[in-house]
Amino acid sequence: MLGIINRHNATCPLGIVNLSVCTRFEAMTAVFSFAGTENLLTGYTVIDFTRVLAGPYCTRLLADLGARVIKVERPGEGDEIRYIVRQLDPDRIDQSSYYVRLNVGKKGIAIDLRHPEAKQIVTDLVKTADVLVENFSPGVMKRYGFDAETLRAMRPELVYCSISGFGQTGPLSSMQAYAHLINAISGMMELERSGHADPKASNLQAADVLAGTQAFGAICAALLRRARTGEGATLDISMLECLISADDISFNALLNGGQVERKPRAGMIVHAVGDRHVAMQTAGAPHLWTRLLNMIGKPELADDPRFATVQARRDNWSKLQQIYKNWLDTFETADEAIAALAQARIPHAPMLMPEEVIEHPHLRERDAFPEVDHPAAGSVRVTATPFHVDGMPTHPQSRAPYRIGEHTHQVLADVLGYTEDRIKELSAAGAIETSH
Repeated sequence: MLGIINRHNATCPLGIVNLSVCTRFEAMTAVFSFAGTENLLTGYTVIDFTRVLAGPYCTRLLADLGARVIKVERPGEGDEIRYIVRQLDPDRIDQSSYYVRLNVGKKGIAIDLRHPEAKQIVTDLVKTADVLVENFSPGVMKRYGFDAETLRAMRPELVYCSISGFGQTGPLSSMQAYAHLINAISGMMELERSGHADPKASNLQAADVLAGTQAFGAICAALLRRARTGEGATLDISMLECLISADDISFNALLNGGQVERKPRAGMIVHAVGDRHVAMQTAGAPHLWTRLLNMIGKPELADDPRFATVQARRDNWSKLQQIYKNWLDTFETADEAIAALAQARIPHAPMLMPEEVIEHPHLRERDAFPEVDHPAAGSVRVTATPFHVDGMPTHPQSRAPYRIGEHTHQVLADVLGYTEDRIKELSAAGAIETSH
């Protein structure tokens, strides 16, 4: 231990005199000193003004690590993803599995941000908060009076994170953003064509998930700096830039005088074997080439000028790919091909259906689909936060808010210290919604 002093005292170890820094130092040291007994973000409070996917995914990660996340929804409406498929409560239309998965572990309150009384409520919330996350269109929070400049002037140690499609600045900043549109404008839709005629919409909402993950990392880094200096941060996360930065080859080549290869990625194969498909990787490590030649029984290809170098194999990938596919065609079943690839130590995987993925024994052992309580369904399964801490999976701390404003009364009373009469006044005025 480093001689931590009770946070109510006016002094702090290591000569730190800023009490907010002292508080964070205590919280951070407690994590290191009692590893395994509390979550990494226990003691931090996050005000969550997010909706749909990118923002809620970020705050779900924070909540799973123990932060107290207070999700602010619109009275009467809530987060719009409450209303899509699959509905988990046959008697309601606001309990989608999409919403539940992203909002487990959070406290849900409902505030009408347009109401004159909202400013004081939000101000009081921010005074209790370490982090604020929002993913409105740029300018919306400023119109409400809740922008980073305003709130950080009041609370300089606040970590204020904005997630948007194109960032808070630039000529595209006001443009509407959905993952599909970001995929198109980022160049990824073109790259994913792999030389085929028609571009396609991607099933994976990659821009949202990447933005949420990058925001999560930036917030954690900002909290570490604040623990050292007491200084908060203003973070600006762009879905577009997150998606572009995820590319491994094309943009780096273009930026340095190269060209984009508008054809299927060299070294990667997906091929039908029997009634299934097998994926295999044939490039990326020097030793793979020798192993592949031994596996397919064609050592003479090592001296073939079409394949003698890495660049030659890339230039003649269509011919080399067909040789590999011809070898795969010698197997009657995918299992036989997979066994041969495993024996030769070639990277490979079966192509699984989603129905197979959720029941896979590997993911079951990793506890990748934990159960959480649900008032109507009893329990529901959700995807886990994708990392383990101290050898244990990271799971939701509690269920998702069921009703819009489910925790409004609790948060206003217990966190902000509002009286019963004050809460009733705000509810009667329409500034808040409470299910109390």
